[in-house]
Amino acid sequence: MKKVILLMSVFILSTAIAALAVPASKTLSFDKAKMGAVEFSGKVHKTAGFSCKDCHNAEMFPKKKQGSVHITMKQIYAGEQCGACHDGTKAFAAKKSCKRCHVKKK
Repeated sequence: MKKVILLMSVFILSTAIAALAVPASKTLSFDKAKMGAVEFSGKVHKTAGFSCKDCHNAEMFPKKKQGSVHITMKQIYAGEQCGACHDGTKAFAAKKSCKRCHVKKK
């Protein structure tokens, strides 16, 4: 009986975790930015050779739920959060490419 309860608990937990995961093909929209919404494409980042854990770790984005980490341009320009890669070396520089991320709706 204990084994059945344990197996059911593991199944329920793994199903809940899978439901929270964002597939690489999904695009998230962060629409609170004054300069325009930021569209994050999991597909673009996966194609560039990155995995979820490259960004979702204790140093960069510790939580995987959208909106659970406050993202600021000050932090990005300081080389934190998105700026860890978007520094002009690893990926395009955030400071010089505002419109590549921010899109104002017409």
